[in-house]
Amino acid sequence: MTDIIPAAELPRVPVRGGQTFPVRRIFCVGRNFADHAREMGASAPASRAERGQPVFFHKPADAIVTGNADVPYPPATSDLHHEVELVVALGRDAPAGALSREDAAALVLAYGVGLDLTRRDLQAAAKAKGLPWDTGKGFDHSAPISELVLASEAGDLEHRQLRLTVNGQLRQHGALTDLIWDVADILHELSLLYQLRAGDLVFMGTPAGVAALQPDDEFVAELVDLVQLTGRIVAS
Repeated sequence: MTDIIPAAELPRVPVRGGQTFPVRRIFCVGRNFADHAREMGASAPASRAERGQPVFFHKPADAIVTGNADVPYPPATSDLHHEVELVVALGRDAPAGALSREDAAALVLAYGVGLDLTRRDLQAAAKAKGLPWDTGKGFDHSAPISELVLASEAGDLEHRQLRLTVNGQLRQHGALTDLIWDVADILHELSLLYQLRAGDLVFMGTPAGVAALQPDDEFVAELVDLVQLTGRIVAS
């Protein structure tokens, strides 16, 4: 049996050292920094015991933008926002059933830094009506991402910082120690809902300071002292 149309090529992210990472799915975590949760009008837990459950949403695999390429300003919005995030790349399939926190690290192949671009006006309108966020989050070119750095080369991320500048001005800055749910927590929680597999990316959530981007804005996103993503927003 043959395909009725040509199969699309898998989206791929460059890996430092010359290989590429084929992307299967993109999972995203909402409100994973307390300061960002508060700036979005949501309550933030006072302790780990009060965290409840994380918020998840998706982006299509072909939403990635790689190679520090220009990012087109999307249609149907006048309020495009940036959200700088740690990105986790999975290199192994999770076993069936719940994944323990202790076993989560074995799935992680590499790390990067990315932007969860958001059509904030569309997201806000959907939230006000109790509707899904898909149009606000899962659009074309909504996931610019750096090259990936192998976990074996990245070392311990505990004291790493996220940073985003736009046109040379600092917009966002946060420590990974401030994540409400860390990488092991998130992989465990995802495993309760989905079958995690090699090729999955997880955008881990953003610190406070999200704000609008305009055509001709230039951004630099960093997982400080490890990897950098640069780009420019261009009129579509």
